[in-house]
Amino acid sequence: MSTEIPQPIPQPGMAERAIDAATDVSRTIGEVAGGLHAAVGRLTVAIEEARKPGRPLSTVAAITREAPLASLFVAFLFGVAVARRRS
Repeated sequence: MSTEIPQPIPQPGMAERAIDAATDVSRTIGEVAGGLHAAVGRLTVAIEEARKPGRPLSTVAAITREAPLASLFVAFLFGVAVARRRS
């Protein structure tokens, strides 16, 4: 049996807790920013691939240049259809 009196564990002060919280938030923001950067990179590559001649975005761009009002009307109808499904 030990005769030593257990010493209380010192609690961190408010400043130390604030610094720890700020460090955690900073680390989390860094991780989120890294994930967003990677996602933007993948999206950029996908868009570049889809814009190549004969691909979907190339075709849509060509149709839009030829008939801008008809394309706008189709986009409007598509938006109405999507909005009605959600409500």
